Amino acid sequence: MKRIAFLVAGAAVVTSVASLTGCVVEAPHHQYYGPAIVTVAPPAPQVEIIGAPPVAGHFWIEGAWFWEGGRHTWHPGHWEAPRPGYAWVPHRWEHVGGGWQFHEGHWARH
Repeated sequence: MKRIAFLVAGAAVVTSVASLTGCVVEAPHHQYYGPAIVTVAPPAPQVEIIGAPPVAGHFWIEGAWFWEGGRHTWHPGHWEAPRPGYAWVPHRWEHVGGGWQFHEGHWARH
């Protein structure tokens, strides 16, 4: 009987503390504006040493320079399993007017 009273009291404390925090859970609001155009050209790709795939049939997705926090940041390449019915479209930078626009790599249906 003491154990049940303890559990009920514990649940009441947790409920009280949770109600005092004022926690509100809301889905993030994402607005898509398309890829940004930056005025700083991406550096040359870094040289990556590509070893053997961890699993037969995996293929190498090359690293790329991403624009993050107002500067270019290198994301190294990695091995990935193929996706049936899809082809990998590599990351690429496109020269647009007086700037550069990044197009992130993605899987595209055949």
